[in-house]
Amino acid sequence: MTATARITASSQLYRRGFAALSVVAALLIFAAVIGQLVFSLSFSPDDLGFFFTNFFSFFTILSNVVAAVALALATWFIVGRGDAPAWFWGVLGASTTYMVTTGVVYNALLRGISLDQEATLGWSNEVLHLFGPILVAVLWWFAPGRIALPWNHLGLVALFPLAWGAYTVVRGALFGWYPYPFMNPSQPGGYGAVALYMCAIAAVIIGADALIVRLSRRTRRRS
Repeated sequence: MTATARITASSQLYRRGFAALSVVAALLIFAAVIGQLVFSLSFSPDDLGFFFTNFFSFFTILSNVVAAVALALATWFIVGRGDAPAWFWGVLGASTTYMVTTGVVYNALLRGISLDQEATLGWSNEVLHLFGPILVAVLWWFAPGRIALPWNHLGLVALFPLAWGAYTVVRGALFGWYPYPFMNPSQPGGYGAVALYMCAIAAVIIGADALIVRLSRRTRRRS
């Protein structure tokens, strides 16, 4: 076997290994989301429409679903097609940012706090808030063919959390339901406290994405 053939075989093996781990991570995250959904449904909510809207209003659930879809796409593009378009790397980078933010915010602000909105399934909670974010970050780092992200990626990444924050505040004011205690203006400090928490979360998101963009550009130059 020539040196070129050995390199090609090694590259294919690496891609297949990455794809296998991506599939496992995506299935684990999907299982955690479905597991929590089924567990919550076991408490027989009165209004299913309101329940499902509430469930998919959690940033944790949304970020994990996006991440699982991005990992599934990674398998298709990297192994099935051999390359991936630039927009996909933007999506994968954004999902990594959201997952890192989910892990940091939960473990810094919410771990140990009981959320009255629904009962929590233990193993699912750990996957969604700890193991999932770690797996996504690691897979992003080792993704074959990863490209350098442009700095305007920070602005694009900020759009979804801004829309989610506005939706959460408006919907909470209308229906009196908030996915997280720190977004409820009935807490001490009112909307001022909510604004401070949102600014802190925005700083985490921008900081996490700035790190991801910086690392992508640095490692790309080295490669």
